[in-house]
Amino acid sequence: MPRFTGLQAAIVDLDGTLVDTLGDFVVALNAALGELALPPLPAAVVERLVGKGSEYLVRSALREAGGADSLYEAAWDAYQRHYGAVNGRHAAVYPGAQQGLQVLREAGLRLACVTNKPTGFARDLLQQKGLLAYFGHVFGGDAFERKKPDPLPLLEACRALGSAPARTLVIGDSANDAAAARAAGSPVLLVGYGYNHGQPVRAVDADGFLDSMAAVAGWL
Repeated sequence: MPRFTGLQAAIVDLDGTLVDTLGDFVVALNAALGELALPPLPAAVVERLVGKGSEYLVRSALREAGGADSLYEAAWDAYQRHYGAVNGRHAAVYPGAQQGLQVLREAGLRLACVTNKPTGFARDLLQQKGLLAYFGHVFGGDAFERKKPDPLPLLEACRALGSAPARTLVIGDSANDAAAARAAGSPVLLVGYGYNHGQPVRAVDADGFLDSMAAVAGWL
């Protein structure tokens, strides 16, 4: 296994990487769709839609349920309300996730969480699950003008961390994370258990894959 040398920092994704939040998404989305008299979506469909930000999730879920695009504002408002109520209730930290963060911190790396989830929801979730203290910065999908897979969030996180992108390890669970890292010039590892829009994650261009976040120790 190759090892990364000279790393200064690490940027870690949230949903599908640190915490399994699919249950929260399913409950909040289906509650919002129910308010609009639309049918609920199965978890397998919701999982395929996760990862590109809340706006994309709500628009896509609305279409999957047969709702008109004109219902988007009402669906968005309902989703935000319901997600705020259930955030973290149906979510669980993945085995090895906290150990992986501890490994990164003990390696002397500065840590940021960069997610397409809204920042407020992300911070609340990390706090609930006992992970917030590991991070010097948390940036959500509303923090910058563009979201992953655009490299902007990673580049801005590197700026905040005071690290060079080439010396900042990115850890995520999807092609979005990998594409953003490649465009930013950062090394990237992907976990094999998260959400990748229904596609095999090991087919994604990445430097390596982790069965558990704890396995990052073998790369440092």
